[in-house]
Amino acid sequence: MRLRRAIQAALTACATLAASAGLVAVGTGTAQAATPLPNRVFAPYFEAWTGQSPAQLAAQSGAKHLTMAFLQAATKGSCTPYWNGDSSMPVSSATFGADIATIRANGGDVIPSFGGYTADNTGTELADSCTDVNQIAAAFENVITTYDISRIDLDIEDNSLTNTGGIDRRNKAIKLVQDWAATKGRTIQFSYTLPTTTSGLADSGLAVLRNAVSNNARIDVVNMMTFDYYDNTAHDMAADTQTSAQGLYNQLARLYPSKTPAQLWGSIGITEMIGVDDFGPAETFTLANATTVYNWAVSKGINTLSFWALQRDNGGCPGTKGDDNCSGIAQNTWDFTHVFAPFTSGTTVTNDFSVSAGPNSGTVKPGSSASATIATAVTAGSAQSVNLSVSGAPAGVTATVTPGTVTAGNSATLNITTTSSVTPGSYPLTVTATAPSGTHTATYTLTVTGTTPTTGLVNGDLETGSLAPWNCQSGGAVVSTPAHSGTHALQAAATAGQTGECTQTVTLKPNTSYTLTGWVQGNYAYVGVNGGATASSWASSGSWTKLSVPFTTGASGTVTVYLHGWYGQGNVFGDDFSIA
Repeated sequence: MRLRRAIQAALTACATLAASAGLVAVGTGTAQAATPLPNRVFAPYFEAWTGQSPAQLAAQSGAKHLTMAFLQAATKGSCTPYWNGDSSMPVSSATFGADIATIRANGGDVIPSFGGYTADNTGTELADSCTDVNQIAAAFENVITTYDISRIDLDIEDNSLTNTGGIDRRNKAIKLVQDWAATKGRTIQFSYTLPTTTSGLADSGLAVLRNAVSNNARIDVVNMMTFDYYDNTAHDMAADTQTSAQGLYNQLARLYPSKTPAQLWGSIGITEMIGVDDFGPAETFTLANATTVYNWAVSKGINTLSFWALQRDNGGCPGTKGDDNCSGIAQNTWDFTHVFAPFTSGTTVTNDFSVSAGPNSGTVKPGSSASATIATAVTAGSAQSVNLSVSGAPAGVTATVTPGTVTAGNSATLNITTTSSVTPGSYPLTVTATAPSGTHTATYTLTVTGTTPTTGLVNGDLETGSLAPWNCQSGGAVVSTPAHSGTHALQAAATAGQTGECTQTVTLKPNTSYTLTGWVQGNYAYVGVNGGATASSWASSGSWTKLSVPFTTGASGTVTVYLHGWYGQGNVFGDDFSIA
């Protein structure tokens, strides 16, 4: 990849990792049967010079497999590869061994990669540097046995594409390693990572493969770098990936005429440069591009999906091109990894998102206001347009979300205002987020302080001698007989044309369980609540009968209490109503 010389020159020696018990599976020095990679694998590049732990980043990001970049000679003319060409980072179990063991324990693996842009420009790419084919092969074998790996990647760019001597030595060494592995009962794969045009490999890249064929060196995967086209043209990076891969397919079909279409597609790899590549904004690979490429790669049976690089999968530098530490676009950390990670299992990714409120609750006095941040995030696929709304506000409360539409990954504000007359209580407000992939909700609980009515019911024993605040259909009245207690009761006049219903609206604590009780007498006497809750009970008796009606208030806390009879059954009476 295009690693700038300034970065390479600034590298500091990594701290040597102590050998641990976890290293027994890594680097015994003898050939073993390494576990083959999956037929379909996502393996983003890990920048090995940063001093970070590949195992930790793999676990944090969800990328189980990593392509470890890069191995190269420390000086031109040397036949000994080191990580990043740093002599303090030799090929040994003490360098990355513990990390590799942890990655394998978590179900993944690594692909060591030789070369890279810096090595190809400084003569330190191994086959350019070393003129002894046997020593090149021995270096490959040492990496294989030290880390017990099943694939080596060869990143060949720029000057290495025109070094015909290095090309020939490299392919001859590949053949020697493959013959050696066969005698040891080991299968080892080699992949070439090569720059590409939008219609396939340039002739310089194709020449590398032609030389491999002439040397009987089996190349298992041809991995195209579908970025850095430098043609001064605006690009749809997903569409260009597909035309580039189709061009490579056609080239491979001519180079390997005996292979089936499935075998040809299964020998192709794709490496994207996420976000803004080295050229600039005209070559920007977006999250939407990632989903398109992912689903297309699954449908074609592509072997390897990768990107440069894991440490760039964050939005820390919007507008910056070619940075090795961030993508140059606005994104959440690991967004691209989350899109590509399911590729190893071969499932088709669909878009999805999450929504949350922060904080998720607040307390105000009547007449005051509150606010919260409504955050959305991409949880799968690419960012979608998300519509936001809020419901559940009681009387006296106004709640809105601004803006009403965001792109997943962005935030909005929940604005809440209350009037001085709002009833104190606890009110759950539901924020609903809707996108083409589906709907998600978040809850914000608003608490309004103040004194909440404990019973709400007025004149429940009718001893005021007045009907108020009860309201009755025609014939309803306060009567002195029969009375359950005291000297007054409520009469509901049921006739052939009405139930005689008497009602009283009360305001209680919202979202709270209560029980309405009352004493009734008469044929088919009903007691109940409606409006903010629905519940009732009835009795039919010539003597006083107690009825109990459990109910739960809604968000407003307001319900209507009623007493009524039934059509044509005559008057019914009620007394000593209460709510507890």
